[in-house]
Amino acid sequence: MSLTVIGIIGIIVLVVLLFTGMNVGFCMLTVGFFGFAAAVNFNAAIGILKTVPFSTTASFNLFVIPLFILMGQFCFHSGISGDLYKACYTWLSRMRGGLSLATLGASAMFSAVTGSSAATAATMGTVCLPEMRKYKYKDTLSTGCLAAGGTLGILIPPSVGFILYGIATGNSVGAMFAAGLMPGIMLTLFYCITAVVICVIDPDAGPKGEKFTITEKLKAFKEVWAIALLFIVVIGGIFAGWFTANEGAAIGAFGAFIFLVARRRCTREVMKKAIYDTVKTSAMIFLIIIGAYVFGRFLTITRIPMEMANGIASMNVSPYIVLVLILLLYTFVGCIMDSLAGLLLLVPIFYPVVLDLGMNPIWFGVLMVMIMQAGQITPPVGINVFVIAGIAKDIPLYTVFKGVLPFLAALVLAVATIILLPQIAIWLPNLLY
Repeated sequence: MSLTVIGIIGIIVLVVLLFTGMNVGFCMLTVGFFGFAAAVNFNAAIGILKTVPFSTTASFNLFVIPLFILMGQFCFHSGISGDLYKACYTWLSRMRGGLSLATLGASAMFSAVTGSSAATAATMGTVCLPEMRKYKYKDTLSTGCLAAGGTLGILIPPSVGFILYGIATGNSVGAMFAAGLMPGIMLTLFYCITAVVICVIDPDAGPKGEKFTITEKLKAFKEVWAIALLFIVVIGGIFAGWFTANEGAAIGAFGAFIFLVARRRCTREVMKKAIYDTVKTSAMIFLIIIGAYVFGRFLTITRIPMEMANGIASMNVSPYIVLVLILLLYTFVGCIMDSLAGLLLLVPIFYPVVLDLGMNPIWFGVLMVMIMQAGQITPPVGINVFVIAGIAKDIPLYTVFKGVLPFLAALVLAVATIILLPQIAIWLPNLLY
C-alpha cells in the first residue's frame, strides 16, 4: 500500500472519529500515531509519541496561552462583562436596536480580553439576553447578534487563534495580533450595520430603550476604565516592542488579578474556579496542539501536503480561485470542530500551498481565522449557535439559526473585503514590524 493511500485512509478515519464526538485532540493523536506506524513502523511511531508531546508543550512560546486564559478568567470573575454591557447600553439604548449594538460592542471588548469565541457567546448571552427580552427585542435579533458577537473572540487580540497560527507557522505572534486588530474592528462595524439595517426593515425587531443622562453615561464608563487601560498597556506594549507576548500575557494576568482584588471579589472559591478553568482550558488546547503535531508528522511522511501543493501549483487557474476553495474547506471544518483544532489540523496541509502561490502568510492567517469563525455560526453545526440555544432554552434552535444568517452574510462580506483589500490586515504589521 502506497504512502498516499495510507494518508487518505488516515484522513477518512479522522473525519469519521470526529463525527462520533470523540475529543478532537485525542482523535488527531490516535490517527497520527497509528498512521505513522502503518507508514513506517511501530517503533518509529513510539518514538514520535515519546518526543513530540514534550518537545511541543515545553516550548517557551506556549506559556502565553495559559497566561492570557488566566487573565480572561480574572476579568470574568471580576464582573467586567456586565460592566462592559452596562457602559455600552447607557450610551446606545435610545437608538432603535441600541441594545443589539451594545451587545455587539460589549462582546467585542470582552472577547478582546478573553480571546475565546464560545466563552464570549456564553458570557454575554447570560448577561444580555434577559435585558433584550425585557425590552421586547425579537428573539431572532437578540440571539443572532449574541451568537455573531462571539465570533469576535478569536479575531481581536489577544487571540489564542493567532498565537497558535504564529507558533505553527513560525510567524511573529505580535505581527498576527497587529494584523487582526483592524479586521476585528471592521467586522464589529459590519455587525453593527447589520443590526441597524434589520431594525430599519423591521422596527419592531429592536425597540428603543430607556433614556440616560450624560452624568449616568460618564459614570458607566468609570466602571470599565481600568480594564480598558490594562488592555491598552498589554496589547500596546506588545506592538511597541516594550515586552514580548509572554511578558505581556504575564502583565495582563497580574493586572487582572489586581483588578479582581480591588473589586473585592477575590474569594477562595473564585480563585479555585479561575485556576481550575484555566488549567482545564489550557490542557484542552495543549492536547489539541500535541495531536495536531503528531498528525502533522503523519501527513508529512505520506507527502500528501506536498502532493497537494504541487497539484494546486500545476493548476492553470487564478490563485484567488485556489484561495476561495481553501477557505470553503476551512468553513466546513469550522462547522464540525472547534476552530482552534481546525486551524492546527489544516495549517500543515495548506500553508505550503499558500507560500507556493506567493501569498502573504500574515494576510492568509487573518483570512483563515475569520473564515473558521464563520463555521462557528454556520448551519447545521455552528457551535456558537448551540451555546446560545443552550442558554435560551425556550427559543427554538431554528430561530437562532434564522437570526444569525444576516450576521453570517456580514462576516462573508468582511472576508471578501480583506481578500480584495489585503492592506487592511497587513498595513499595521508592516508599520510595526
